[in-house]
Amino acid sequence: MLRGLRVNTVGLLIALAVAFPLYWMVLSALKPRTALEAGDPTPFTLSPTLDSFRRVLLVEDFGRYLLNSATVAAAVVVFSTLCAFLAAVALTRYRFRSRVTLLVMVLIAQMVPVEALTIPLFFLMRGIGQTVPQLGLNHLGSLMLVHTAFAIPLAIWMLRGFVAAVPRELEEAARLDGAGSLTFVWRVLFPLVAPGVVATSIFSFIMTWNDFLFATTFIISAQEKQTLPVVLLSFFRPDQNDWGAIMAGSVLMTVPVLVFFLFVQRRLASGLGGAVKG
Repeated sequence: MLRGLRVNTVGLLIALAVAFPLYWMVLSALKPRTALEAGDPTPFTLSPTLDSFRRVLLVEDFGRYLLNSATVAAAVVVFSTLCAFLAAVALTRYRFRSRVTLLVMVLIAQMVPVEALTIPLFFLMRGIGQTVPQLGLNHLGSLMLVHTAFAIPLAIWMLRGFVAAVPRELEEAARLDGAGSLTFVWRVLFPLVAPGVVATSIFSFIMTWNDFLFATTFIISAQEKQTLPVVLLSFFRPDQNDWGAIMAGSVLMTVPVLVFFLFVQRRLASGLGGAVKG
């Protein structure tokens, strides 16, 4: 019993340490602007205000930035999850030449730092844009393409465990019932690995939604194509930063991720467990 109490205490302390920056972010967003400019360190406020949120929401084309972020994130989640699922099926259920080599290449692709690839990707997107303008610089297609490419390796490794956990006897039974390969994959295998699909999709969503580096690198002059994280740049000023608006913008960016997480939390927990087992 004493051991359980210690474990719970440690877990509570870790949870408080993780939650404190989020609390301070919300608190700073609700504090009056004068208190923030004065550097008030009080961990609470007796006069909360929504002025910081109002300044963020009144940014020109805020709705367009929000729609751009949602469009890119949704496209990346759909395409990366679909491609990763099919790749996981191929790498797990079928035997072919260079299969192990391909798995190693997928793993290596995960290890490369994003920052090291930013400049080469810039020139690559510029070259692609000369052939397919919708996938080049200053288009949302460039963000969708790059984020999908970065999301697929992790998704493959996560889904691989789920696909491998499905007994082959189930596939044989489905074939005896007259189900072909595609029928088995979409009607039998896909529902069984749904928890893994949810787990990988939320990681892809968070990575894309919070992206700042690629958004500022690939969207150079087309202001109407920018995503929501870039809005925060407008509140960083040479003379004095508007920390209230910066924190309010961060809160607004966190809300969709939190809603998405709460919506899929049950499947996410089982999905992460399955990924560890695989």
